Amino acid sequence: MVDEDVYDLTKFQNEHPGGQKILTRVAGKDASKQFWKYHNEGILKKYKGQLQVGSLDSKPKEAAPPTPPATPPPEEKKAKTENKVQPQAESGVVAPAPTKNAEEEKEAMDPYGPMIPYSDPSWYHGYHSPYYNVTHAALRDEVRKWVDEEIEPYVTEWDEAKRVPEDIYKKMGERGYLGGLMGLHKYPENYTQHRVRSVGPEQWDFFHELIVTDELSRAGSGGLVWNLIGGFGIGCPPLVKFGKKPLVDRILPEILNGNKRICLAITEPDAGSDVANLTCEAKLTEDGKHYIVNGEKKWITNGIWCDYFTTAVRTGGPGMNGVSALLIERGEGVSTRKMDCQGVWASGTTYVTFEDVKVPVENLLSKENQGFKVLMTNFNHERLGIIIQCIRFSRVCYEESMRYAHKRRTFGKKLIEHPVIRLKLAHMARQIEASYNWLENLTYQCSVMAETEAMLKLGGAIAGLKAQATTTFEFCAREASQIFGGLSYSRGGQGAKVERLYRDVRAYAIPGGSEEIMLDLSIRQALRVHKALGMKL
Repeated sequence: MVDEDVYDLTKFQNEHPGGQKILTRVAGKDASKQFWKYHNEGILKKYKGQLQVGSLDSKPKEAAPPTPPATPPPEEKKAKTENKVQPQAESGVVAPAPTKNAEEEKEAMDPYGPMIPYSDPSWYHGYHSPYYNVTHAALRDEVRKWVDEEIEPYVTEWDEAKRVPEDIYKKMGERGYLGGLMGLHKYPENYTQHRVRSVGPEQWDFFHELIVTDELSRAGSGGLVWNLIGGFGIGCPPLVKFGKKPLVDRILPEILNGNKRICLAITEPDAGSDVANLTCEAKLTEDGKHYIVNGEKKWITNGIWCDYFTTAVRTGGPGMNGVSALLIERGEGVSTRKMDCQGVWASGTTYVTFEDVKVPVENLLSKENQGFKVLMTNFNHERLGIIIQCIRFSRVCYEESMRYAHKRRTFGKKLIEHPVIRLKLAHMARQIEASYNWLENLTYQCSVMAETEAMLKLGGAIAGLKAQATTTFEFCAREASQIFGGLSYSRGGQGAKVERLYRDVRAYAIPGGSEEIMLDLSIRQALRVHKALGMKL
């Protein structure tokens, strides 16, 4: 019995990692104290539906949700509107004109989630924010329920298996999420029949995309997130933005519906951050109808499962002006093999080889030798995705540590009662909140700027925040590991999320531009932009 719920463990006892004897000792007794000492909430979520047979009569019933107030009749609405104080002009007084929202009362939304301080963004905790409305709150609840019920309880076993079930990716399409995760100003409703249940396509914005990525990341697995949106989120936008319409019409619907997969293939064994010096070659045939592609790509997320590869190839001379972007379809001459890496095990990191692959010229994205612009346009969106994930993973490390610190006792008192532990948590929280506030600002700028303006003005700031977010993640993973001690060193159990995320750190610090490259880029780009804006020294 745990928390006044009764479980039948007869068939489960042979599978129990701690053996049968432990279960026998507490059979027919209240085992709540022992259970929570050695397990986290994820274990209960995973097995509750299978093993619970009832609850004690003494357990309080869950309160029914409050009934929403009735919609007032039109006459009452009209009376309220008429009684509102309207702004009046006064002679000689200059005042800002009221906007169309002047009559709306800006209220903070209801508190949401576990309410552990800093475990969620501040708007979850009832603080005011100019960025979110009821559609964002509804989407947050929709995604969180899905993750809590169908994803988080199984993440550890999926990570160990190094594969997420295909039906989970398929549901990303069926739920309409894939269509909204490409950094587009408009939801591509003409290319998929699926819709996000809680948000209409005309309402979708960059903050909805932030919420989906953020809530998926709460499961505490980089491998999971990269499996579901990693290759897609960076491989599909170039197709949508730069692909010829017949090509987009032919392949995009199946991708957005979750039936086909796409990835981005840029990095090579000898070309990482130095994209301009890649060597994968595409030669035009004599009849001008095809490119013949030869070369290799390395560390390609999702490549092992993908049907399409958005690929950077060399079609011209050396440097950035000789790079093109091709959409290569899996077929003869395309081979993939899975790579074993330190972290993000379920992401399908892949080594791709192209041997005399015949690609129609219609699959060229943008124009020949202008692929570098395609790739640069894509980097802001890729890095923002990494930033969102890193900040939420930092929160997961913090939240897991806070929960454990309230449970674990050392030297006669709980960990949270030790000043050194509170100091660790405080340093984690201050970096998380600073990073998230910067993220919100940049997300807003992306939503109101045209794409070219955003690429020029925001590239440096996004690169700087990418470095900030990955160093915050690394700091929080280390501090959480220190708080958990040995539990964070062994896979599974109470420290499973911390152990897994600690392994994932480098997968975020290096891809998308290493921290050193990002920090240098952030200053170089900022100086370039501000000189154009009239910087005076």
